[in-house]
Amino acid sequence: MNAPENPQPTTMVDVQGSADTRRIAINKVGIKAIRHPVKVLDKSGGVQHTIAMFNMYVGLPHNFKGTHMSRFVEILNSHEREISVENFPAMLRDMVDRLEAETGHIEMNFPYFINKTAPVSGVQSLMDYDVTLVGEIGHGDITSTIRVVVPVTSLCPCSKEISERGAHNQRSHVTVTVSINDHLWIEELVQFVEAQASCELYGLLKRPDEKYVTERAYDNPKFVEDMVRDVAARLNAECRIDAYVVESENFESIHNHSAYALIENDKRAAAAG
Repeated sequence: MNAPENPQPTTMVDVQGSADTRRIAINKVGIKAIRHPVKVLDKSGGVQHTIAMFNMYVGLPHNFKGTHMSRFVEILNSHEREISVENFPAMLRDMVDRLEAETGHIEMNFPYFINKTAPVSGVQSLMDYDVTLVGEIGHGDITSTIRVVVPVTSLCPCSKEISERGAHNQRSHVTVTVSINDHLWIEELVQFVEAQASCELYGLLKRPDEKYVTERAYDNPKFVEDMVRDVAARLNAECRIDAYVVESENFESIHNHSAYALIENDKRAAAAG
């Protein structure tokens, strides 16, 4: 028997959009760990094409059974390769509109590269930094934060004081999360941190450079407490930053554990008080 020439489309049941009777709202529901190309402007005037890992969520009211997961992917693909830090707020609005939600949350994590010049030889090399942009929208209001992990060198003041033939040092990760009120380059945030370390890191060093960074760290010892306090002082002085969290984890070279410290400050609350 021949099939009909114009078959009628089958009506598909929207299970996610059906009612739920448990009366329990969900704060965040969506997709995690999806990769997508993005563009990021850098301070030198160029554009970095990189790959970001996205987490995308919306709030789900108590009366809906589920959200439409495929729409999150559609939102990413609708922007093709035009996703950038600059159009991040527009993507947040698009997400809550298309998913008929009142609140939304997007995290965009990507590697960011900065060309650095060695202190003595002048050789250039790339350093990569882990950057996360977090955006939240609720009832039309958008808040965003930038988080950067900056690897640096720290040298122990106590070890230097009690030892005759040197001091132990380690690589440290300083993580800074900031809320800003005006444009702030990722490079600037990295420099705020690196200037407060015992010494900054470089991708490539010649022997004269290695001598410099070793002696620089030795002449500039920092406890983990010193690191977060000095970075916090620099962030306190930056008017474009409204609030911040600064963390330092020192991967100890003579212990099987890390040293850790954290400072957070909302300058808006202090001003209001």
